[in-house]
Amino acid sequence: MRGHASLIAGYVPGTSIFHRMLLWRKAVLLLLVAVLVLSFPAFPVWVGTIVTSVVLVAVVLAHFMARLPWSRLWRAVRLMLIFLLLIGVYQWWQFGPATAWTVIAAIVATVVASNILTSTTAIDELLDGLGALIRPLERFGADPERFSLTVALMLRSIPFILGAFSDVKDAARARGLERNLLARSLPVVIATVGYARATGEALAARGLGEACEPSGGNGVEPLAR
Repeated sequence: MRGHASLIAGYVPGTSIFHRMLLWRKAVLLLLVAVLVLSFPAFPVWVGTIVTSVVLVAVVLAHFMARLPWSRLWRAVRLMLIFLLLIGVYQWWQFGPATAWTVIAAIVATVVASNILTSTTAIDELLDGLGALIRPLERFGADPERFSLTVALMLRSIPFILGAFSDVKDAARARGLERNLLARSLPVVIATVGYARATGEALAARGLGEACEPSGGNGVEPLAR
């Protein structure tokens, strides 16, 4: 597939303070932001509004301190606009404008903070961090390496499939078939199956698939685990 059907990387290379910060520290800061903005129901409305507003401003400033482009901030918010509008209208109707603003600011602050973490952390470092988080569960049968590999495949597959939908939609429109469901869905299915097969073959070639040995006949059977 062409264009945006390729892997879409979230990491933005840089040398800012957030790029140099250890992953666990960024995770702690993200957790702190979430706790501060999501604990507002435990406080008076005016306190929650002030705290959430201050956190939102701090997170936006942190975004620019990380030297991330404005377009990246806007893209993160734009994807939630309809959701934020519906939530804001409901909260305004039920609890008033202060609560509506507090809820919206809390959601935006958390999303932007998460975006800073993923934008300033290389994917390999993120996967290593996830593996380290799972490692204490090895005694219960968890496999950190397999878990990290699964997440990596997910991060690669989702952008590809979304890009495939967009590419096929553009191709169908160019041929006047934008209303033809088969023309818009079948190529996506074929591309996705092909991508899955290629990924499986690449994993098997690197010894990451199911181990097999001859069964004594003409076929093969998986090794017993």
